[in-house]
Amino acid sequence: MEKVIVMEKYPIRTKSIYKKDVKYKNLDEIALYLKQRIDEHKSAQFIAVFNNYDHTKSLDGEINEDIKDARSVIFCFGRSIKMTKVVALRPRSIAICELEDKFTLEFVEAPNPDASDFMEVWCEELS
Repeated sequence: MEKVIVMEKYPIRTKSIYKKDVKYKNLDEIALYLKQRIDEHKSAQFIAVFNNYDHTKSLDGEINEDIKDARSVIFCFGRSIKMTKVVALRPRSIAICELEDKFTLEFVEAPNPDASDFMEVWCEELS
C-alpha cells in the first residue's frame, strides 16, 4: 500500500486494485470479506458497513463523477483505554470506493502500528 498525507495532516494508506485482478464483483462482497477478517481477529470487533455513497446522494451532496459507489467498514481494535483521548481515536474504518475499472481501499493510520499493519494485510490480500 502507498502511504500519503491527505489535507496536509492525515496519514492515509491507499491501494487501488483493478477489477480484473480481484475475485469480488462489488463493494458489498469486499465489505463482507473485510468483515470476515475482522471477525477472525482476536481483539477486533465489527461494528457496521456505512454506505457513504447513498448517504451523500440523499443529501444532494457532491460526488466526484469517477466514484460509482463508496462504503466504510467500521470496526474497533481497542484492547485498553489508558486515557480518555484514546477513545477519540476509535473506531477504525476502511474505505472502499468503486471507480470505473478499479476499487480503492484506504484507511487513516491507527495510533497502534500493529492495527495499521493488520488493516494493510487485509487490503493486500484482495489482490
